Amino acid sequence: MEQIRMVDLQAQYKRLKPELDNAMNTVIEQTAFINGPAVKTFQTELEDYLKVKHVIPCANGTDALQVALMALGLKEGDEVITSTFTFIATVEVIALLKLKPVLVDVDMETFTLIPEQVEKAITKRTKAIIPVHLFGQGADMNQLMAIAQKHQLKVVEDTAQAIGSNYKFNKQSLKLGTIGDIGCTSFFPSKNLGCFGDGGACFTNDDQLAEQMRMIVNHGSQKKYYHQVIGVNSRLDTLQAAILSIKLKELDDFNKRRRKAADFYDGALKDHPDIVIPARTHESVHTFHQYTLRIKNGQRDKLQSYLKEKDIPSMVYYPVPLHQQEAFEPFMEGTIELGNSDVLSKEVLSLPMHTELTNEQLEYITDAILAFFE
Repeated sequence: MEQIRMVDLQAQYKRLKPELDNAMNTVIEQTAFINGPAVKTFQTELEDYLKVKHVIPCANGTDALQVALMALGLKEGDEVITSTFTFIATVEVIALLKLKPVLVDVDMETFTLIPEQVEKAITKRTKAIIPVHLFGQGADMNQLMAIAQKHQLKVVEDTAQAIGSNYKFNKQSLKLGTIGDIGCTSFFPSKNLGCFGDGGACFTNDDQLAEQMRMIVNHGSQKKYYHQVIGVNSRLDTLQAAILSIKLKELDDFNKRRRKAADFYDGALKDHPDIVIPARTHESVHTFHQYTLRIKNGQRDKLQSYLKEKDIPSMVYYPVPLHQQEAFEPFMEGTIELGNSDVLSKEVLSLPMHTELTNEQLEYITDAILAFFE
């Protein structure tokens, strides 16, 4: 049996090697390393795939979130509601722009924002909501968009872990990231659609927001040396764009392979009383960026150690919710009770999940987990 990896990028590369090597060699031969033809090609292909009017490529997923918030024209002290149970980048950019992050708890089953708590957190200073489609599961966009429209708030979707997921929104099927005002994603190598370095993108159907974001990623400029707004330097590298064009053609298959692996995990583990398998909602097609279990009765860390002894990698996303992070203490007024996230941080355990998992590996992993509980 091949070594089990959390993410097996090496095997995926070998499977797609001829196409990927040819794409990279073409860029090198053209020597158009910045804003080369491959960037525009990938942008157009992703627009077609997502069925969205505008894709704005940028340097990474964190930049995508920052650029999106900058484009909304928010003022210092404006409040942005988002999840406390997510990667730091989602909240980091809010603080960097001198906005106020308002952290809300997540549902125990889906790990995504609880709409009722989002609405309770809204004040006269609230200007935007950032739903995080965590681990590949879509947040409750039907309720969240209704709340946003009711209170005239902007919605920026963090789609870094859910690219390619279909969602039933108001009886129509849309791609996650195209429902709110702006969607953001990361092309970090381990993502479902990942490049060979850093990369990211924003997407929107709003012409004015698209124009604003295109200026922002290019030093606030539409025409070289003429700057309309304060911007940043955030470009998608041409080599990465060429790689992403190849992988975009495979994205639906990538996600299908992940769901097949998740189905195997589900079948083997669903009936154990100490294990809670990931929820799947009828609105959202789960893309399983991570396959994340909840291990009950305080056994998570012992199980992780046991799996390590069996040469099975696993990860805890995320061991410390953001409301408990030292960096965000200045934004936490009084005692904040975010009980679900506190519990999840002690229970969640992510198993190996990627496009190259074999049945032999999956059987070995699940047999080891069940043996631990015997």
